Amino acid sequence: MLLGPTARFPTWLRPARKYTPPMQLLRTASLSLLLAACATPLSAANWPAWRGPNGDGSSPEKNVPLQWSATESVRWKIELPEAGDSSPVVWGDKLFLTQSFEKAGGRTVMCYDRRDGKLLWQRGTTWTRQEQRYGRNPHCAASPVTDGERVIAFFGSAGLFCWDMNGKELWRRDLGLHAHEWSYAASPLIHGDVSVLYFGPGANARLLGLDKKTGRTLWEFAEPAHEPRPRTDGFKGNDRGGMTGTFATPVIVRAGQRDELIQTFPQMTRAFDPRTGRALWHCDGLNELVYSSPVSGEGVLVAMGGFFGTSLAVKTGGSGDVTATHRLWQSVRTKNRLGTGVISGGHAYILNTEGIAECLNLQTGASLWQERVKGTGKKGDSWSSMLLVDGHLLCLNQSSETIVLKASPKFELVRVNSLDGELANSSHAISSGEVFIRTHKHLWCIGSTAR
Repeated sequence: MLLGPTARFPTWLRPARKYTPPMQLLRTASLSLLLAACATPLSAANWPAWRGPNGDGSSPEKNVPLQWSATESVRWKIELPEAGDSSPVVWGDKLFLTQSFEKAGGRTVMCYDRRDGKLLWQRGTTWTRQEQRYGRNPHCAASPVTDGERVIAFFGSAGLFCWDMNGKELWRRDLGLHAHEWSYAASPLIHGDVSVLYFGPGANARLLGLDKKTGRTLWEFAEPAHEPRPRTDGFKGNDRGGMTGTFATPVIVRAGQRDELIQTFPQMTRAFDPRTGRALWHCDGLNELVYSSPVSGEGVLVAMGGFFGTSLAVKTGGSGDVTATHRLWQSVRTKNRLGTGVISGGHAYILNTEGIAECLNLQTGASLWQERVKGTGKKGDSWSSMLLVDGHLLCLNQSSETIVLKASPKFELVRVNSLDGELANSSHAISSGEVFIRTHKHLWCIGSTAR
């Protein structure tokens, strides 16, 4: 249901009231009109969602800095109020970040000026009832999404929220209680007039399509119960079955003349029409626990299960059960992975939780190389997702080091960029030649030259 505008906000979330003299208002309005008239399209430079403009972890930009340190090429660095694992999104001169306030129960979106890191506004709600989460993960793990007119953020049991670019609330939805001992991680998407959200994992798991302007539900797909099968992943031999569910963010891909919304569920990869929710195809072959999001490229979708689970590749554009006709390969037991990989030049690249990068042949699944990539930090593990830019792979580890590799069937380490060793579980964002990195303590803006 839609929640009304009478819900109370805590004091620290209320927008400040500031008196502005009439002449200042006039000058501000004139300046705004001038800037609007001089503005150039920014769509190519925006990073509107987790994993970028195409949802595949790739950036079309060139001349992005590939070398930096805590003192080199830092345009600005700001302190964050608390730890967080979500990633920034950028549209024009605004950067959005979800942020929890654990003791106060705050679930918020923070809007910053991407030019200098100044906080422009902060909105959200409070959730004081107990909500399960993995001990090392703060709430608000899902990243926001924006289309330049609105920003949408998912806060689990606290709901789904939408604001305009200046922080005015447009709508909010109560989608029910979310209950899973590892909480949630899937980020919302925007496709045309539809906002897509995976509400799960847990007993009430479902995939939703909502009107992005009103929050009204357009369609809904309830996650079906998975079939009882012997576990082949890290819970193999567990009489109680072990953990189940998916933490994946769905992806929207172009397949021929249609768009496909694809989500990896326990045991099954499924494709839908994002406008109507109509089922298009499904492919069997995953395990019961999925961490990574699906990644698509070159007409192929790669899906990877979690906790030493199953990975597979399937051609998009099918109809009905495509397991026998479109599945290219399946690896029953693979490495433990949390982050999502990228596809480039007939190869899939992925980084596992222990910091081992791997290159796979996209058509066969054969491993071409696997190398441990580590800098000088204490933790070389990685929970982050890879980013592909200008022929290079950016890999963020838990010591906030960015490992730069060549996107090549031959392993080539380019360099290791260290910051200050802070814990980092987010993923990079790239916009207008700048790299944005969120650690548990700071938000960094990296540019080729310092301002």
